Amino acid sequence: MDFTWLTSLLGPGNYGLASTIVLYSFVIALGVFLGKLKVAGVSLGVTFVLFVGIVMGHLGYVVNAEVLKFIREFGLILFIFSIGIQVGPGFFASFKKGGMRLNGLAVLGIALNVLIVLAIYYIDGNTQIEALVGVMSGAVTNTPGLAAAQQAVDNPESINIMAMGYAAAYPLGVCGIIGAMFLIKALFGIRTEKEIQRIEEEAALNQQKPDFISIEVTNKLIDGKNLRQIHDIIKTDFVISRMIRATGGDIIIPTSQTEIHVGDKIYVVISSQDVENFEAVIGVPYEMNWEDDENQTSVVSRRILITKSEFNGVTLGSLRLHSAYKLNATRVNRAGVDLLASPDLRLQMGDRIVVVGDINDIERLANKLGNSMKRLNEPNIITIFVGILFGIIVGSINVGFGMKLGLAGGPLVVAILLSRFGYKFKLVTYTSSSASLMLRELGICLFLASVGISSGAGFAETVFNSTGMWWVIWGFIITFVPLVVVGCIARGVYKINFLYIMGMFSGGYTDPPALAYANGSTGSDIPAVAYSTVYPLTMFLRVVAAQGLILAFLG
Repeated sequence: MDFTWLTSLLGPGNYGLASTIVLYSFVIALGVFLGKLKVAGVSLGVTFVLFVGIVMGHLGYVVNAEVLKFIREFGLILFIFSIGIQVGPGFFASFKKGGMRLNGLAVLGIALNVLIVLAIYYIDGNTQIEALVGVMSGAVTNTPGLAAAQQAVDNPESINIMAMGYAAAYPLGVCGIIGAMFLIKALFGIRTEKEIQRIEEEAALNQQKPDFISIEVTNKLIDGKNLRQIHDIIKTDFVISRMIRATGGDIIIPTSQTEIHVGDKIYVVISSQDVENFEAVIGVPYEMNWEDDENQTSVVSRRILITKSEFNGVTLGSLRLHSAYKLNATRVNRAGVDLLASPDLRLQMGDRIVVVGDINDIERLANKLGNSMKRLNEPNIITIFVGILFGIIVGSINVGFGMKLGLAGGPLVVAILLSRFGYKFKLVTYTSSSASLMLRELGICLFLASVGISSGAGFAETVFNSTGMWWVIWGFIITFVPLVVVGCIARGVYKINFLYIMGMFSGGYTDPPALAYANGSTGSDIPAVAYSTVYPLTMFLRVVAAQGLILAFLG
């Protein structure tokens, strides 16, 4: 029986379309599988696709150069664009006061990484800048930075050298981040249990989340004033969800013109920090279960999901809930976080508005806003490809000194801007978490497989020698030294909680495996909070730094 067809399909050295698809499928499937295996609770994740690709390239498997370049660049664009859409909403928020210190420390870490690379380049004198940029990207476990640098140089030999440096430095990069956590913990005698206790105590005093209180009106000085006047007196945001009149006992849905009287009982949604002042002006706390009260007939509380694109970016006040629907909005849930329902709050697709009122009025509002989970599951393909289109255009613009954002930076910048301001152009940027993850993982797998296959042929000769040994050493220094410096400043000077430091380390190096270790070892999601605080800015700066080094020396 003739098996030459099988050899041509599965054997090395074949450029056919079918054999190329088989090769990519095998590299990605095996790489993702191996990436799920954990050693000491740590896994390398999808990066194993790169290592499997290197092995297959070393064994003689090849892909047509033009096909490989297309798959590599298209995978990069998908990955970078989905990253931008993901981090965009938090990018501008990360500059607010609460995140400024963590972001400042993370930026210091990036600056130290670059300074060490420059020091090695000038002091050693024997290491190419392409190799050092690849080593730096691996040392800080930042694949988009590698991709941006490779796209900027657009030279096959330089691209391969970067990939080899990345692969050499990456494993110790992950270990170095976790090792730095251990060192900071030992240097400052930190006990995780006490750090968690501190976090819990601070959370108990959190002044920002909405609070729900029942109050009986006792202040005669405000008797007969309407809610608009009460707002002017207290000068704070609050929502009176329901009210029981002192006379009659029926539950009503108040509006801004509703008057309150002594003896009325009100159910209020208000920031925790304002509760004391509110009670001082209005009255005394009153124990009551509003959901089970026997007087409650048609008044109910429901969540309405915003799924119609025309409401993306509109203010809550523009819905005219009081006048048009006789409803009160008490809070808006966005990505699991409750926000106070203030009139100037801009709504987004996927928000859940909690409203109180008659069930028939609620159903009318629900029909207007969409309230269809099925609609949210539909991907917004137009936004994705419009964003990619303009991202490539922006990336092709010369921004000065011969620098271009390229196929990595352009889509990243446009995606960040679209996720924040897309509603102004009637573009819906909401993407379900599963769809976003699929887009991101598909893109990074195609990119890493391409890089691995193309650089595998000369990997062993380049890395497994004294040159490769120095790459590993340089990589560990680039990983470890900035983390120790930043960690000492964070803990020694600013007294930042160790759980936040762990998250900052992981986010500053855009490293999910390190975050998984931090979350698992502490049993807390606080590291994830710090991670998400610094991740948007550092992801952007990592891409710019890697590309900037290449353009500065080779542009």
